[in-house]
Amino acid sequence: MKESRYWLALKQVPGIGDLLFKRLIQVYKQPEAVFDASETGLSEIEGMSITLAKAIHAFEGFEAVDRELAALEKAGVALLTLNDADYPARLAAIYDPPPLLYVKGNWSRVRNTACEGESVAIAVVGARKTTAYGRRQTERFCHALAKQGVVIVSGFARGVDGLAHRSALTARGKTIAVLGCGVDCIYPPEHKKLYHDLAESGAVLSEFPLGTPPVAHNFPKRNRIISGLALGCLVVEAGLKSGSLITARLAMEQGREVFAVPGAIDSKMSAGPHQLIASGAKLVQNADDILAEVLPQHAARPAVPELAPTAVAPEEVLVFESLSFEPKHIDLLIQESRKSASAVSGVLLALELKGLVRQMAGQYYVKV
Repeated sequence: MKESRYWLALKQVPGIGDLLFKRLIQVYKQPEAVFDASETGLSEIEGMSITLAKAIHAFEGFEAVDRELAALEKAGVALLTLNDADYPARLAAIYDPPPLLYVKGNWSRVRNTACEGESVAIAVVGARKTTAYGRRQTERFCHALAKQGVVIVSGFARGVDGLAHRSALTARGKTIAVLGCGVDCIYPPEHKKLYHDLAESGAVLSEFPLGTPPVAHNFPKRNRIISGLALGCLVVEAGLKSGSLITARLAMEQGREVFAVPGAIDSKMSAGPHQLIASGAKLVQNADDILAEVLPQHAARPAVPELAPTAVAPEEVLVFESLSFEPKHIDLLIQESRKSASAVSGVLLALELKGLVRQMAGQYYVKV
């Protein structure tokens, strides 16, 4: 508790960014020693001004620090510091790791995979407004990766992020959500159930103190944590100006593998992944493509045979061939298949029971 008190205190000194914090800890080893150091000694640290050295000596915010520690304990939130054994080793090795991580949830369940060098975590990011194709691919990749023991790391946002977390939980796998606000803030609010499921079976973490609102400039900053926790970053759908491309760029800078799911050439949501592929990202079609890159021994394993596809009966073929991975209204399927409304409805029900079709709102249908 005493050590955490000084970590929090040093983080609250105005003007100390993450990089300077890291340099101070590298020199003084413990934050308590920073407060005991002379102003002259502090000013010799790269990036440290005399004004900032004086601010460290004049710091009087320990009462506020003690209140924050009490609030963390009451909220069931753990505080990880760069010196903690439970702090993710991959993240600690990046250029500007967050000195503190606030963690809520089952960290003991996910920490081994997130921290140990021989284990695998993959960041999955993408558009907030996804197409049916993007949703399907997110679910397919994340479910398969989670089944292989991979921790799915994402940013808890709408769209691909939320689907990535849910798919991992559905597969009874492990997942970590990195927030752009305090871990006591559920944003977006419609992810309330997902938040509580994550807190039970996965982990929610942030570098921001309790009570920090989800302001816009926090999200690009938190992206380095998403990529820093993982061995590789998968981009499913993204526009050319998407925040997902920021995460992919950070992953490249951190020496991580970058993977991209290709899409239709006329889809704006595929423009980002296609640009990444043109820039050297690996085009992937399934989870094995990712594992073969980040887990060398995976390539040597005997392939697990896939289940044979469910057969489409002859009377179902016309309707099935009219379907696509983008939603189609039942009226259009009736028109294209040239079957009666009752016949098409019956075929769609049969295909849905076989797991080949999914019904969406408004009598729209999509291939699974």
